[in-house]
Amino acid sequence: MSADIKQVAAMAGVSTATVSHVINNTRFVSEATRGKVQKAMKLLNYQPNSVARSLRNQKTNTIGLIVPILPSDTSNFFFMNVAQGIQNKLKDHGYHFLLSTNTTESVHVEKEQIRMFNSKQIDGLIIASIAEDLTFLSELTTNYPIVFVDRRAKGFSADSVVADGYGGSYGAVKTLIAKGHRRIGLITGGLGISTSEERYKGYCEALEDHGILYDHNLVKIARSSFESGYESAKQLSKEQKITALFVTNNVLTMGTVCYLQEQKIAIPDELAVIGFDDYDWTQITAPPLSVIRQPSYEIGEKAAEILLHRIDHPDKKYEEYRLNTHLILRGSC
Repeated sequence: MSADIKQVAAMAGVSTATVSHVINNTRFVSEATRGKVQKAMKLLNYQPNSVARSLRNQKTNTIGLIVPILPSDTSNFFFMNVAQGIQNKLKDHGYHFLLSTNTTESVHVEKEQIRMFNSKQIDGLIIASIAEDLTFLSELTTNYPIVFVDRRAKGFSADSVVADGYGGSYGAVKTLIAKGHRRIGLITGGLGISTSEERYKGYCEALEDHGILYDHNLVKIARSSFESGYESAKQLSKEQKITALFVTNNVLTMGTVCYLQEQKIAIPDELAVIGFDDYDWTQITAPPLSVIRQPSYEIGEKAAEILLHRIDHPDKKYEEYRLNTHLILRGSC
């Protein structure tokens, strides 16, 4: 029986992905590592499958898209708008895409989805990963480019397209301060991904730049769910003397507004509120909600544009593309 790529990788003490990169010259591999792989191939008399290689080097005009979508999370609209922007841009260039949704927030599921896309021989991948550390992508992905949307990648080098969450959050808190508020509560999703961290940083630095001391009692780091938004708003309004509240994502904002309206807390007279993401429901609350609008469709368009360019220019320096958010002022602050 002839040797296979796994045996070559084991003898050389490297991953199968590294062996593949040596064979196909798809990514940089150090001379020392390349020598180990080539020596193992010679000792094992390993012959790469030229037919498979030629098939893999042919373009399929297919892009993979992986986004986290929970069944109960209304912020799914954000990623669906991103997907629409991607689809329309790809269509203009003769590409189509395969969509896979991570409904469990599981890294294991995300890895399986990538393996499935590998079997489809995609030309590129656009992903909003739920993983905090993405070093596993070096071993898992094959020779195609990757673009991250909505969040930056830790542990893996690639292009990314994000909304300016820091600037949006800073501007929202600055606006509340300008209206006379000093005790401003924050409800935010769990830290770890760059999206949440940026919004939290914007809140903290806006306070600091305006001479307001950070008070951890005014901050609720919650699971991104309607129930968590509801409970966090309840705790802050009952336990802390806040006069304003900034909520950093759509589903937490929904829970927050539900609690405040149930308790008949007058907005903005008793409590000013600014939320994140501009959906139809934010305009029919009483009063209409002030929000930070994200350019979700434009993020999708830009991600597809960058990926298509990367396919044709694989050696181009990786970049982060940051799109502006906009504060929409309505009656809640």
